[in-house]
Amino acid sequence: MSFTIEDMILTAENRYEMKFLAGQNGWANSISWVHLLEDTTIIQNFWGKELAVTTGLGFPQKEDWMNLVRLLNRYHASGLIINVGQYIYDIPEELIAYCNENDLPLLTVPWEVHLSDMIKDFSIRVFLQDNTDEQIVAALIAAIETPDNQKAYRKELLQYFDVDGSFQVLLLTCEGLDSMDTVERKKLSYRIQLYLEDITHNASFFYYNSDFVLIANAVSEEYLYRLVAGAIKRGKRRMPELELCVGIGSKCMDISQLSISYQRAKAAAHMALTHKKQVVKFDDCGLFRLLYMVEDKGILREMETECLAALEEHDRRYNADYVDTLQSYLKHDGSIQAVAAELFTHRNTVLYRIGNIRKILGNELKTPEERLPYQIAFYIRRMHK
Repeated sequence: MSFTIEDMILTAENRYEMKFLAGQNGWANSISWVHLLEDTTIIQNFWGKELAVTTGLGFPQKEDWMNLVRLLNRYHASGLIINVGQYIYDIPEELIAYCNENDLPLLTVPWEVHLSDMIKDFSIRVFLQDNTDEQIVAALIAAIETPDNQKAYRKELLQYFDVDGSFQVLLLTCEGLDSMDTVERKKLSYRIQLYLEDITHNASFFYYNSDFVLIANAVSEEYLYRLVAGAIKRGKRRMPELELCVGIGSKCMDISQLSISYQRAKAAAHMALTHKKQVVKFDDCGLFRLLYMVEDKGILREMETECLAALEEHDRRYNADYVDTLQSYLKHDGSIQAVAAELFTHRNTVLYRIGNIRKILGNELKTPEERLPYQIAFYIRRMHK
């Protein structure tokens, strides 16, 4: 719900005769602050989402302009406004092409505009929107933590969201996110918000409980999936060292059900990190949907141990592969030939192993009921390995 390039255009198109030249895909970039700059020195201290404004005084040549936008892109600026009519009249086509290619909004205002008034105007709007965002985030967290206490959040959110409509939670995370210091995490938050190029006013982005949270209201799942794909693509291009994982919760109706989508997104994000996947949709997780929603993780460990401990002990003692053999046997629904092919083992060896496995387990493994506990045990193992 931040103050965005789109908000700025709506405010400034007439008041400041602002024109949008390039970087259309950055239309929804949010703005953290506004800086007037005539050289590139300060850019290396950008956190992300800064809007740069310049008269062009310090950029006399085309290559100076190209260096400027490259640095703005590298340090995750939200856009560039050029004050034309004194030090620069015509914007180089190469500059426009670069901004389009990198989704960096490029805008102009005429020389007659008083930049100090414009910057003050935008800065006040950013400040006021930040205060509003803090109130919105507090109410959304209340909806997640205390869904039954609707007095704590419903009225507050009514003026910003369709509280009776659909909600869906996405969690964005990466290795070591919760161990970052506040400043480092804030910078990363700003940058990820720029990657979410199509985020609109019916969504909110914030850090909570070791993840970045995106809550979308009354938007299609197709839109959200495109949003995620775009965020990952931009993240790889602009910050290749970041391995971003995304967990997508189920869509729910009414703000009172937000906590359900959040918990499911949390499970999906955990699975994405564990299995090194970029995106995991909770609704596509099959049996894992049940296992990840079990609050008592101890009982899951107990089920795994009860089923597999005896075979693991046998493998350790005799350097055998009975656990892997059982997993393959269950995977192929008892087909000895398929197990032999997967494990590159003679079928007679597989038959011998399965016979011993049955004895160790005290289970013939013939019926679905007999196999099910062991199948679940392997699912549990995959949750944490």
